[in-house]
Amino acid sequence: MLHIVATPIGNLADLSPRALDALKTADLIACEDTRRTWALLSAFNVPRPEMISYRQGNEDRTAERILRAAQDGRNVALCSDGGYPGISDPGYRLIRRAAQENVPYDILPGATAVETALLMSGLPTSSYTFKGFPPRKPGALRRFFEEEKDMPHTLICFESPFRIAAALKAAHDVLGDREAAVCIELTKAHERVTRGYLTALIPQFDGKPVKGEVTLVLAGNNPKFSRADEEGA
Repeated sequence: MLHIVATPIGNLADLSPRALDALKTADLIACEDTRRTWALLSAFNVPRPEMISYRQGNEDRTAERILRAAQDGRNVALCSDGGYPGISDPGYRLIRRAAQENVPYDILPGATAVETALLMSGLPTSSYTFKGFPPRKPGALRRFFEEEKDMPHTLICFESPFRIAAALKAAHDVLGDREAAVCIELTKAHERVTRGYLTALIPQFDGKPVKGEVTLVLAGNNPKFSRADEEGA
């Protein structure tokens, strides 16, 4: 059996009992960074099993070994550095192959920055889209937001702490002055959530260093959550 295991995004107490059991009983753990996964196992006094790195760049090559192990009757656990494998982390290609080749697998739910940020934002939750990491280049970044300009749903994406100001500016240029939330280090000791209109958020992050993982949440195209730019903004 192949177990797709969600691991904590910050607070180790968020590891579910099912996930812990899967890691304890795994004959093989495929993970993004063996050092980080070993630190997680050590925190729960789990003896070190056989571990292999499954990361961007070796997914196709390593998937073969993982699937063969599962087909041979071994318990295999797949995890990333935090959250769900396959959600802006390696995992999709392996899961896709398992589905195509009828290799049994299950999903062990757990923490995710996507829904955590959505709820922390205070923005509508009835309909939302998650789009992973935006592109880095300015033109592509604008097009990223232009695709969502007329959509009513809440938009969620990850962003580098070094590019959050650029993302906020591009979002404002394309979407106008909408409500948004910048969520930093969710569930961790230094968790920080800053909410407001884009014109208010931009100066709070422009030229100011940010440490930690960032999730950006933006209101959809709805007059209830947008306003005309303030004079001089």
